[in-house]
Amino acid sequence: MACRISELVLGCRDPEVLARFWCEVLDFVVLDREADGSLEIGPREGFGGPQPTIILSRRDKPEQGKPRLHIDVNATDRDQDAELERLLKLGARPADIGQTGEEPWHVLADPEGNEFCLLKARLNPL
Repeated sequence: MACRISELVLGCRDPEVLARFWCEVLDFVVLDREADGSLEIGPREGFGGPQPTIILSRRDKPEQGKPRLHIDVNATDRDQDAELERLLKLGARPADIGQTGEEPWHVLADPEGNEFCLLKARLNPL
């Protein structure tokens, strides 16, 4: 196993409302709050366990033609650079969504153009 889903990111207008909903549905708790109003919810044991967390990312208006959900993955058996190389060989390609280049993650697109992020942390494969 080389990668597993660590986070799901959902663009939404009101992260607080969705956090209450999904926390009740999934028996999750709020794990983190960002200054922009975004929230991370997940299992009580926190990030990095067998279940992915959900980032509720504040968006005042849905972006036209852009899905509201994307996947974040973390390498489990190699560092981020090696995993990036592997993903590119599998058909992923870099995606520009306005990042500065200073982010600790890589934004990629799968072969059909669906965006996802390769994060820096290496996770236990469980």
